[in-house]
Amino acid sequence: MIVILDPGVGNLSSVQSGFARAGSDTVVVARGDEWSDLLAARGRDICGVVLPGVGAFGDAMFQLRASGLLQVVRQVARDGMPLFGICLGMQLLFGMSEEHGTHMGLGLIPGKVVRFRVDAKVPHMGWNDLVYVADHPLLTGVRKGDFVYFVHSYHAVLQERDHLLAAADYAGVEVPAVVARGHVYGTQFHPEKSGPVGERILANFVRICEAWRAQREAAQHAE
Repeated sequence: MIVILDPGVGNLSSVQSGFARAGSDTVVVARGDEWSDLLAARGRDICGVVLPGVGAFGDAMFQLRASGLLQVVRQVARDGMPLFGICLGMQLLFGMSEEHGTHMGLGLIPGKVVRFRVDAKVPHMGWNDLVYVADHPLLTGVRKGDFVYFVHSYHAVLQERDHLLAAADYAGVEVPAVVARGHVYGTQFHPEKSGPVGERILANFVRICEAWRAQREAAQHAE
């Protein structure tokens, strides 16, 4: 079971539908106490967490704090459970954003989020091809040249290139499209709206989550 966090800044129905097509059950959690209750009742079933989001970075961080979900995200990251940020959710994984001022993020992936400074239409919206794809379990079956769907006015700047799994080009700017650090993953595009390529990524994340749960259970049995 994958838990989708709802700080009030995400399009949850499309994300749930995407994971359903990928073959995974999902549960939506909107508050920290809901997470605690779910963990107590079905903790053995939980194998991954998704942080979606649309809107403004600062508002999203405020809602995470106000709802108690900020501590949930930090706990998940400490425990090594797979965590997947989508669009704004990916941007929240970074240390800071310059969107409407300076706002501190989760700091789970080194880097920052900046506005596009290009001689082209902003937001970057629509289908764009991936110009770089690394070999990683999250991207099994995904190739350079595959198209995915973007909607964003800000993009990440990575501090360490090792965290880049896939990139797209927009008006000469290399856009980190898929990032990862340990068990923390993110896509700047919307995989749930990216057709077969996006569904493949969601299915890959589900397999990563299931493998993590199997490892956890094996470790518990060995104790």
